[in-house]
Amino acid sequence: MLRKVPPFAELLAGCHRSAVHLETRDVYGVEEEDADFAAWRAGHRYDLDDRSSWWNGFHQSIADAVTRGVTVRRARIVSEPASDYIRYEHSYTPQNLAAGEAVRWLPRRLASDLLISGNDLWIFDDRLIRFSLFAGDGRFVADVLEDAPDVVKRHAEAFEAVWERAIPHENYRI
Repeated sequence: MLRKVPPFAELLAGCHRSAVHLETRDVYGVEEEDADFAAWRAGHRYDLDDRSSWWNGFHQSIADAVTRGVTVRRARIVSEPASDYIRYEHSYTPQNLAAGEAVRWLPRRLASDLLISGNDLWIFDDRLIRFSLFAGDGRFVADVLEDAPDVVKRHAEAFEAVWERAIPHENYRI
């Protein structure tokens, strides 16, 4: 594994063909999302038509990559019934779609025969993985990079198996 982890936007900016993201947790305690999650739980919903109220640097990085011709896909493996956090993510996924991501959902009960990464990850151009490590309570711990070709290949194949089975966002109901 490589030591220094560049910011996500830098990794995506260096991407030429594809970026895929696998999420496997039912709860995240990501500090920069805490306020939005609390507001969502209190009933706040963003107006998708009021882009200025929700568009941020992440969305712009995705949109820039897609404009350059990079295919960006996200697959979420989720337990059912869904946790509040997954319901929150589902309600805001149209923002990801507006930025240019394709998003699919795979109920965990349909993933039992698949080999899945032990950590969430991004794979850039089938050459580099950024694993995201989380504590048991969902708090972010660290990102680590991996570029060993055999490891990247196995994880890319695993992602494709999840993607093929997963349900497109517009068809997945919570």
